[in-house]
Amino acid sequence: MIEAFKESPLLLLFIVSAIGYAIGNISIKGTKLGVAAVLFVGLGFGALSPELKVPDVIIVLGLAIFVYTIGLSSGPGFFYTFKQRGAKDISFIIGVLCFYALVTVGVHFLFGLDAATSAGLLSGSVTNTPSLAALLDFINNSQALDLQESLSSAVVVGYSLSYPMGVLGAMFAIAMMQKWLNIDFKAEEEILKKDYPISENICKKSITITNPQLEGASLRTVFQHFHGRIAFGRMQNSEGQLLPNMDTILHIGDQIVLVGGEKILDEAIAKLGEPASQELSFDRSIYEVRRLFVSNADIAGEKIASLNLIEKYSTIITRVKRGDIDLLANGETVLELGDRVLIVARHDEMKKLSKLFGNSYQDLSQINLFSFGFGMALGLLLGMVTFQFPGGFTFNLGFAGGPLIVALLLGSVRRTGPIVWTLPYSANLTLRQFGLILLLAGIGIRSGHTFLQTIISGGGGWLFLAGALISIISAFAALFVGYKIFKIPFSFLIGMVSSQPAVLDFSLDRAKNNLPTIGFTLMLPIGLIVKIILVQLLFVFL
Repeated sequence: MIEAFKESPLLLLFIVSAIGYAIGNISIKGTKLGVAAVLFVGLGFGALSPELKVPDVIIVLGLAIFVYTIGLSSGPGFFYTFKQRGAKDISFIIGVLCFYALVTVGVHFLFGLDAATSAGLLSGSVTNTPSLAALLDFINNSQALDLQESLSSAVVVGYSLSYPMGVLGAMFAIAMMQKWLNIDFKAEEEILKKDYPISENICKKSITITNPQLEGASLRTVFQHFHGRIAFGRMQNSEGQLLPNMDTILHIGDQIVLVGGEKILDEAIAKLGEPASQELSFDRSIYEVRRLFVSNADIAGEKIASLNLIEKYSTIITRVKRGDIDLLANGETVLELGDRVLIVARHDEMKKLSKLFGNSYQDLSQINLFSFGFGMALGLLLGMVTFQFPGGFTFNLGFAGGPLIVALLLGSVRRTGPIVWTLPYSANLTLRQFGLILLLAGIGIRSGHTFLQTIISGGGGWLFLAGALISIISAFAALFVGYKIFKIPFSFLIGMVSSQPAVLDFSLDRAKNNLPTIGFTLMLPIGLIVKIILVQLLFVFL
């Protein structure tokens, strides 16, 4: 079998990918390794023979696709969160990662390690595969040919032995700090719910307006009172059924469908009137309710308000489902390819609306190779640019940093004229996972033999301990400083230290809400860039 793997690297690649993916889905006390298991399976196969290799272009391709798709999906959220929460959280994240680097420097001298292994330890402790791949890329571009293989193997060994503690150490710190700081996630959620109603289950209720203070008031007044946390469906007044807009005037006895979280709807009913005797949404004689896919590239990246739906089609959108998340729709909601919009419209308008939104599942499964290829090319070109620093130090973003930065910018822009840069949600996830599997399988196979030799020689235990010290000390410090000094909500903090999907799942399970994903989204793009830079700087200066 080994001979077959030597003759066909592609066979080896897919065997490793299949077995690794299967092992990654095995849950042990609620924790899964996920796709990262592909790396460890690759190390196991690579240990069988030093002649087992995967072409470097496969590893590079996987890395570039992985970081580019992350950047495209993170771009809008990154710049929005930066404007909303300011530079305070950004500086905290950068400070935390610099602290990780400082602890690694201390461990480097304490254990007498070489620069390549220490850089790998840092990459594994922060569970950041792109920084590992970027460092390997840097070594191949800057070091002598006879040193490249040994240095690369040392990096991967350090990464592989510290990665498990990067996951377990962060989980341990989160659990302990939650206990020591007496964190009440429920109370924190209630405080944050006004600005981040992310955990609410969106539902609808029909009400009758009975509050005399609302006689002659506009729906805009109600919308502003509840800070945009409710949406309005169909309405019944003395003239019959209609679809309201923000200028619609309310009168006593009017009935209207409200859409929002359960708690906010209860507050709205208490403020506006009382539950209607019959749900208006049950009446389908005039209006129809349907989910439509956004597959038309012409409206992707546009705000709902810019479509003028109520004027052109007598139509309103109450919800937008993106992935597994149901979002409350309003005029400022930006539509993305792959969104499923819940619309209320007259029966005879449905054909026009289906054409407007596209409503094609087949189109959503396709990739615009022009925008994807051109964006990737821009990222790779940026990665090739060499930056000169005082003292003769040169630096380039490589195959990881270049595509990531370009993707963040293109993802935030969304479209340039007729070119839509973003990908449908499902296509993005598929490409991201495919790229990551290529990357992990390739570097695992390439470094497996060196990994085995390190374990046999007895150095593995010390490297594992070094990774544990880096991960646990840094995670404890980050949570304490962030909560006590920077006053960042703990629900956000645990998302910020969740640099690996397994840790994020653990955080979500403890919080019992989706607030940690806000911290995770903020941390992810910044963390990727900073980790890529720090790991390379550590290697150079040590």
